[in-house]
This record gives sequence, structure tokens and C-alpha cells, in this order.
Amino acid sequence: MIFTDLIEETYISLSSNRTRSFLTILGIVIGIASVITMISIGQGSAKAIEDNIQSLGSNLLVISPGSQKSIGTTVRGGFGSASTLVMGDVEAIESGIQGIDAIAPLISSRKQVVYKGQNTNTSIYGVDENYESVRNVEIDIGSFINKTYVDKISKVAVLGPTARDTLFGESVDPIGQKIKIDSQEYTVVGVTKSKGTSGMNNSDDLIYIPISVAKHYLTGNESVSSIYVQVSSEKLMTEVEENISNLLMERHKIKDEESIDFSIMNQAEIMETMTSVSQTMTILLGAIAGISLLVGGIGIMNMMLTTVTERTREIGLRKSLGATSSEISNQFLLESISLTFIGGVIGVVLGLLASYLVEKIGGTTTVVTTTSVVLACFVSALIGIIFGYYPAKRAAKLNPIVALRYE
Repeated sequence: MIFTDLIEETYISLSSNRTRSFLTILGIVIGIASVITMISIGQGSAKAIEDNIQSLGSNLLVISPGSQKSIGTTVRGGFGSASTLVMGDVEAIESGIQGIDAIAPLISSRKQVVYKGQNTNTSIYGVDENYESVRNVEIDIGSFINKTYVDKISKVAVLGPTARDTLFGESVDPIGQKIKIDSQEYTVVGVTKSKGTSGMNNSDDLIYIPISVAKHYLTGNESVSSIYVQVSSEKLMTEVEENISNLLMERHKIKDEESIDFSIMNQAEIMETMTSVSQTMTILLGAIAGISLLVGGIGIMNMMLTTVTERTREIGLRKSLGATSSEISNQFLLESISLTFIGGVIGVVLGLLASYLVEKIGGTTTVVTTTSVVLACFVSALIGIIFGYYPAKRAAKLNPIVALRYE
């Protein structure tokens, strides 16, 4: 039997009972679509987490006051509610630690902000000129806090887009307008681009002012809420973290690690941990969806065994006319592979569509990679071979004389 004849026989066989073929294919379609959709959701979540962490800045160490010992680690996680870090610590780190590109202290507070008849209670960040580059802050209109503003203790403010919309209205240009923060008047000099929400913090609903102004008018002391350190290379992250920890312990006269009054967050370690968790979740989602593929494969085997039984006399007749066991086996195996191939193609299309709808309607980030599509198609073909092999071999082993007598 030549290959074209084999294709023709496969088509005739599958189209002769279209309802059963469709229901069999449906299992594979659902399985493939589920695998692609679940993997895309998992990879999309990993990308969203990575983007959120990267939006903080690159190669960052975040030093916070206060501490809380984490289980199984030597690094302490801070509440940030204590006042154990001061500007002197910032100067000591900047001058005494090698491998640092920039350092940006932050003084944060929450105040009532008023503009004419509008008001909002939002976060006020006292920052210096380094904060913009260290934290990847982008300016939409106007300018950011610069060294001149800090040195001259200028009462200027840079608004996040949400804070701007609340006070002035959506997309209004507020440059040059006066706002009141804690009864003090500030001139708006800029508006930042949207960065979105990260965890419980909304990076758009805040106002930046010079750190010198924050010290004089908001806190009245040298305490800082956190210190952002940008390391020159990712390879130096651990070394710089250890050096900063030793320096601060010495400055704060702390000899016992259990008494540390600050915490250091290593961005690289967080990224590695979150990536590992995301990959595990992706594998878990893919495995759950893969169960439906297994069920679809069992459905194909069931259909092919039924087909072999129904076509026993046909098999006997073909064998009596000279068809070899290999040709009979190939025919049934090709029918099985054809079912899974058709189901795989439809499943890929539906999986891509489902991923698109999940992102557009559900608001969940999805990422469809070529690898996931190729893997789904490969698994589909493999299922056709594995679950079609036994029925094909069973058909090939039928005795032609017994098969011709079958009723």
C-alpha cells in the first residue's frame, strides 16, 4: 500500500463516523488548549513579578530601620517603623564602601495635601537627586528633584500621576501651581510617568519633595526611612551587602547579630526566589492541565480499539488480499496520529485565543512562548503514537481466517 492510499483510507475511515471522531478530537483540543493557557499564565505571572522587582531599580540593596529575624536565614527583615538609620549612616556607606554606583536616602511620611477645593491624604517622599536614577523614576512633564533644590531647601514638589489626577484632574498640566502639604506651600515642578502598583504600595499615588525640606518641615531630625544602594555589578551584591552590614553594626555599636537594628533586602536574592517560585507554579499548572491530555489520549485508545473491533472483517479481507501486518498497523496508527494532530492544531489556536482573552478581559499578564506551543504539539503527536500503538498492533495480529468469520 503506497502512502497516498494510506492517507486516503485514513480520511475515509475518520470521516465515515464524524461525530465519534469529533468527540475524540475534543479531548485533545481541550488538553492542548489548557496546557498552553496554563503555562502562559504561569510565565506571565513570572514576568509580571520580574518587571515589578526590576521597576525598583537594578542591582539594589534596600536598607530599612528595625528588624525581624526570618526563619532559616541570617538576614533580618525590617518593619521600617523604627528610627535607627540616620543621614550619617548614608554618608558613611557612600564614603566607606567600595562597589557602589549611587546611594539614595528616603524620608517618607503621610500627609494631607490640598489644592484649592481638592485634597488627598498621600505619601510624601523626601528624596535627593540620586533617587531618580536609582529607582528608575521617569518624568512625564517638568523635572525631578535636583541638587539645587536640595541644597537651597526649595519647597518644590513632583507629583505621581495618581496624585496629580486627584488634585488637578486627569492629564492636567500642574507645573507652576501651588499645593499645600501639611499647611506648607509647595510649587509643582514635575509629574512622573506611571509605574503601577507594587505589592501594597502604589508608586503613582505619592509626592516627591527635596530630602532637605523633609528633614526641616516634616520630621525635624536626621532619621531616614530607608536607604537605596545601587551596586555597580550583580556579582558584588552579596559582598557589598556584607560590608554595609558590618559597617552599620560598627556604627551602631552592635556586636551580636541578634541585636541588629536594621535590615538589608537584596534584590538579586528576591528575584531568584520569586523566579524559582514562579517556575514551580508554571510546572504545577502545566501538570494539572496535562491531566486532560492524558484523558484525551485514553479516549483515542478507546475509540481505536472500538474501531478495530468494528472493522475486524475488513482487516481479515485486506489480509487475505495480501495486505501485510505492517500495513494494517500503519493504517490504524496513522488514524490515531491524525486525530491527535488535528486536535493539536485546533488546541493551539484555542490556547492562543484563551491566553489573549485572559490578559485582555481578566487583566492577568500572559506570555505565550514558542517553546510552550512546540511542546504542546510534540506531546500531542506523542500521545497519538503511544495510545494508538496498542490498537494498531492488535489489528495487525488478527488472524485473517478468524477475522473473516467475525460477525
